[in-house]
Amino acid sequence: MTASAPEIPSNELATFAVSVVGPSATLAAAGEIDSTTAPLLNQHLGALLDTDVRDVTVALGQVTFLDSAGLCVLATAHRRAGRQDVRLRVLATSRAVVRPLQITGLWELLRAEQVAGAGQVA
Repeated sequence: MTASAPEIPSNELATFAVSVVGPSATLAAAGEIDSTTAPLLNQHLGALLDTDVRDVTVALGQVTFLDSAGLCVLATAHRRAGRQDVRLRVLATSRAVVRPLQITGLWELLRAEQVAGAGQVA
């Protein structure tokens, strides 16, 4: 059974797609995650963590920019998921996402994974 999370608007800088299948959810983000769009990412993650999902995957393969506001949202979601015994996976493809995660130490904390995008080798 597939269910969708509550509708949260996107904007022209970023889009978000949520899919829920049983106890697992995927949040796919595309575009720029910055101080303008990070609150939307936070709303989506919060809405998912308000449900009874046990696994949440945050797919950042289509993200072209990630700043400190987005990093803060991911760190906060990680803490909340840990308190709720929810497994949070963060998947990244591009250097624009991988590098900020590595520089801040969040790469290790989140146990982020680099995955191959279209035409790329991880």
